[in-house]
Amino acid sequence: MPATDSRIHKVCIYGAGAIGCWLGAGLAGAGCAVSVVARGATLAALREHGIRVADQHGEQARTVRCSDDPAQLGVQDLVVIAVKAPSLREVARRIAPLTGPDTIVLTAMNGVCWWFFDGFGGRFEGTRLRAVDPDGSIAARHVIGCVVHASCALQGPGRVRHHFGNELIIGEPSGASTVRLRDLAALLTRAGWHTEMSTQIQRDTWFKLWGNMTVNPVSALTGATTDLIMDDELVRGFVSSVMLEAREIGARIGIPIDQQPDDRHAVTLKLGAFKTSMLQDVEAARPVEIDALVTVVKELGGLTGVPTPFTDALLGLSRLHARVRGLY
Repeated sequence: MPATDSRIHKVCIYGAGAIGCWLGAGLAGAGCAVSVVARGATLAALREHGIRVADQHGEQARTVRCSDDPAQLGVQDLVVIAVKAPSLREVARRIAPLTGPDTIVLTAMNGVCWWFFDGFGGRFEGTRLRAVDPDGSIAARHVIGCVVHASCALQGPGRVRHHFGNELIIGEPSGASTVRLRDLAALLTRAGWHTEMSTQIQRDTWFKLWGNMTVNPVSALTGATTDLIMDDELVRGFVSSVMLEAREIGARIGIPIDQQPDDRHAVTLKLGAFKTSMLQDVEAARPVEIDALVTVVKELGGLTGVPTPFTDALLGLSRLHARVRGLY
């Protein structure tokens, strides 16, 4: 299926984890020339087998170009950043050879990204969040934000299992409906994703965070799947208390949430027993992205004057748990 009707043809995936590989395979299937920045065992597996994605219909492999040196891949039309937040500084140092003046950089990441207040307006416009960009070294670089609603897991280097979910929400940080946003939405839709263009991608980011800022670290701490977390009355109550703090912060920055924690819990329960991405990282001894999910909420509490005792407790426990294991 050629991508001749799109201005976006050359695509690089930076971050060959579960979501990155899933997106790369879909874009390759839509006719894009997909390359991947990878190293070690993942680089070797991609060179030998391509990206392999399995779902209820079976497994498909997509041949991609790959290298551990972005300079070998050249300037792209689209760069998808799908790394965990702790790896972002390295990406910022190495991404330049992939980007030209018209390159779109799509951030398919969990939590609050460094561009959150770019184009936001109001008193928080341009605020740099130290939790996710401590020294201001991560530049905006033509960003379009993306919220991924899907569950995928790595089964091996370059090999992904897609469990459920097929929704992508994309948006300019400014909220503008640009030509490049519409082009990207058309490509993603043609590649098979249910794609929505958002007029405030920060709202969509915050709403997803509202659920996974709690369940992710609690699962990492306890080793429990989401059904067990929701079934424990005391744990569910603690999770609700954290969510109420985050909801108040959202209201004060102009992103109100018109749900109660129990509304989100009901959605989580319908998904059944699954391992969160943070629990998968702990089990695989990979660094965990606490700062983009929890530390940043504590920081925003300070900026908005919202007390965050329950968030602080969750942060302290999850940070200590990860430090003891060398994952933070």
